[in-house]
Amino acid sequence: MDKKRDLRRLKHAELTTFREQAVRQVQSGISVGAVRKGMGVSRSALFGWLARYRNGGWDALGAGKRGGRKPKLDGDKLKWIYATVVDKDPGQLKLPFALWTTVLVAEVIRKHFGIKLSRWSVMRLLRQLGLSPQKPLQRAYQQDSDAVARWKDEVYPQIVAEAKKVGATVYFGDESSIRSDYHTGTTWAPKGKTPVVKTTGARFSVHMIAAITARGAMRFMLYKGTMDAVLFQEFLSRLLKDSDGPVFLILDGHPVHRSKHIREFVESTGGKLRLFFLPGYSPELNPVEQTWNYTKRHNIGKRTIKGPDHLKKLALGALRKLQKLPDVIRGFFHHPECAYAVI
Repeated sequence: MDKKRDLRRLKHAELTTFREQAVRQVQSGISVGAVRKGMGVSRSALFGWLARYRNGGWDALGAGKRGGRKPKLDGDKLKWIYATVVDKDPGQLKLPFALWTTVLVAEVIRKHFGIKLSRWSVMRLLRQLGLSPQKPLQRAYQQDSDAVARWKDEVYPQIVAEAKKVGATVYFGDESSIRSDYHTGTTWAPKGKTPVVKTTGARFSVHMIAAITARGAMRFMLYKGTMDAVLFQEFLSRLLKDSDGPVFLILDGHPVHRSKHIREFVESTGGKLRLFFLPGYSPELNPVEQTWNYTKRHNIGKRTIKGPDHLKKLALGALRKLQKLPDVIRGFFHHPECAYAVI
């Protein structure tokens, strides 16, 4: 609900319970905006209750209580801290760091409010605001957010509509490689003694290209050396041969994908093949990225590599196995970054 609730109509006990529910929701990880809208209260009131709780615990939320020690960080200060951590990155404040740490947040609070807090106090404060330490997703600073929004809201839906009109299959394609010294996951070992995984001392790679659909189909090819126009044309030819109708293939803007050789090949298909390109610096929009993550983390990355032929065999087996798991492939399109592609 967006409409503000008239809390003056509540009895003291009801208002106390209402405040406690709001604070508990924020602490559980529900965003301040969602709690505010869902409960029909203002941001100032919500942060005021959070400040009361921080200063005196649950008893401080009692509706009939007055006075008490004034908190160092009142509702307005908490609102500023929350907005700074959630809506800004340290670089916007001209700080020489990319991530919000408890030490850095403590320093910002000291500079802005003249209040000194230990990192443990800051950690408790951030958790009380419903925040938690998380591994961030990386984004290229060159990425155009407007172009990404247009792709999701306009361009991609138009591609899907055109594909339905002509009976085409929409694929997302991409290339990747994996090295012989790549490992993922954990293994059990005595505490304080880091385990050692023995592998070949030589370094070599296997190169892969694949295309997947939202319905769970996948086509792939392994190749040697660097991807060039000839190799890419070979993959496109295989893709066309395996498809009953026209193919719409969505790719990144790699020079090979946009080369004159490939443009001429596409034109020679008489409309059976069309290429479309994702916004620049936006690999997270491509569901095939999840294909590589799955193949590396759940298969190859946990194996002992004995040589180039063994690595190739493992890659081939992993991709063939995945090819028989359409439900898993469809799940790649439900990744938060790729959910837009489920139409």
